[in-house]
Amino acid sequence: MTDFNSHMFFFGWEWILWIGFIFLLFSSVGNWGYAYRAHRKVDGVPRRDASTIINERYAAGELTRPQYLELKADLAAN
Repeated sequence: MTDFNSHMFFFGWEWILWIGFIFLLFSSVGNWGYAYRAHRKVDGVPRRDASTIINERYAAGELTRPQYLELKADLAAN
């Protein structure tokens, strides 16, 4: 039975496999970080909850008081 010598199998080029593995590891971590940040923001603006949006629209005069109260009641029902 012959002895398997792993260094002879790759002829000294196994370091390229390690560089590829490290590159894939870092690119996977980087991709995860980008996707995580991208899904937390929409067009660079952090997500806001519905009650905050309704309050801002009412303060800006986009909603009348009956509309505002109706939307608040709908949110409270959910």
